[in-house]
Amino acid sequence: MRIFVTGATGYIGMEVVRELIEGGHEVVGLTRSDKGVALLEAAGAEAHLGTLEDLDSLQRGAAAADGVIHLAFRHDFSDFAGSLAMDLRAVEAMGAVLEGSGKPFIITAHANGIESENAVLGLAERGVRTSIVSLAPSVHGERDKGFVPQLIQTARAKGFSAYIDDGANRWPAVHRIDAASLFRLAAEAAPAGSRLDGVGDEGIAFRDIAAVIGRHLNVPVRSISREEAAGHFGFLGMLAGLDIPRSSAQTQELLGWKPTHPGLLEDLEQGHYFNK
Repeated sequence: MRIFVTGATGYIGMEVVRELIEGGHEVVGLTRSDKGVALLEAAGAEAHLGTLEDLDSLQRGAAAADGVIHLAFRHDFSDFAGSLAMDLRAVEAMGAVLEGSGKPFIITAHANGIESENAVLGLAERGVRTSIVSLAPSVHGERDKGFVPQLIQTARAKGFSAYIDDGANRWPAVHRIDAASLFRLAAEAAPAGSRLDGVGDEGIAFRDIAAVIGRHLNVPVRSISREEAAGHFGFLGMLAGLDIPRSSAQTQELLGWKPTHPGLLEDLEQGHYFNK
């Protein structure tokens, strides 16, 4: 297939591009910059200049493809509602040119992104093979700029690695390469209207994550109270105390997807997270 990928030069997007090409697909990646063009062409993909705000460009990219994987999202936490609204407009614009085609259209779930998800589920009833991939909070691997690097930065700054109360609350995680293979499989075979769980580790005790961070930074590992969490972790204060285990058993059975790359703790032990 010829697959149009938004967010193609991002942390997950570049891995999806490589996965698709290795799987025999052609990739057209959305980018806004000359640097993005060079990255995509070096990976063997074709570049499509445009932005999430340029709905005409999104529609041209989607209409000329055999399927769409939508990964782009503006992570602006100062105006998250605006980011969600932008995402909905992009989903609706691309979905409109895919109606009745039977082509795959895969989006990524975001916190409170219900309107985009509902729009995609509605397209499943209008001849689009839509699916929603819900990734674990930690998509880890080389070049990760997500939650785990934030925890490491906090431990460095505060002089100790913290967990909340007994630290038994669990976080799911998935390796970036395993996540990329799930997006490929979704494009190839996911049934219309499917929800897919991008989870490798179903639930790692937060205290175990804190312990690895503390050992690699050579700082103490310490419990803090729930009341102290916001002051210590900042915007991660609430998430750091959540117990949110998830299973991908149904997704694995549906698509034959098998996470095979290192889990989060093993990935942390490799040391690349601390080489900064």
